[in-house]
Amino acid sequence: MAECLFTGIGNQILQIMLYSFLFPQRFRGKGVSVLLLLLRVFFGVMFFMHGIDKMMNFSQLSDTFPNIMGFGSYMSLMLAIFAEFCCSLFLLAGLLFRITLLPMIITMGVAFFDIHDAMLPEGELSLIYLVVFIILYLVGPGRYSLDYLIDSRFRKP
Repeated sequence: MAECLFTGIGNQILQIMLYSFLFPQRFRGKGVSVLLLLLRVFFGVMFFMHGIDKMMNFSQLSDTFPNIMGFGSYMSLMLAIFAEFCCSLFLLAGLLFRITLLPMIITMGVAFFDIHDAMLPEGELSLIYLVVFIILYLVGPGRYSLDYLIDSRFRKP
């Protein structure tokens, strides 16, 4: 009986933790949300442009792209395109925000620490992206996002 009670409570705690992770409640003031929207749009568009560039030059890059963590050049390029092209669209919309930022953070971490050997100024842009994406991950998307709309639709009164 007690084991069944703890299982039910454990599931509720996991659901609350998952919900809090996906839909952060802090930093939802109008001023902060406008700033977060501007950051999302600016860095999302910039990152999207990197993804488009990689897609347009795919045939040339697929042979010369760095082999990261043993994936091979082709797969490493595909993962970079996924992070830069696909995830940036979700970033712009503020949809599945924290999940979307994980591949972007990993990509920029690999770019800065592995490709550029944590050297400045060569890795400066990847470091800027990395820091901004980590900050956005910690803060959340703000109220002007699809995550906020989903949260407000399903939030209990």
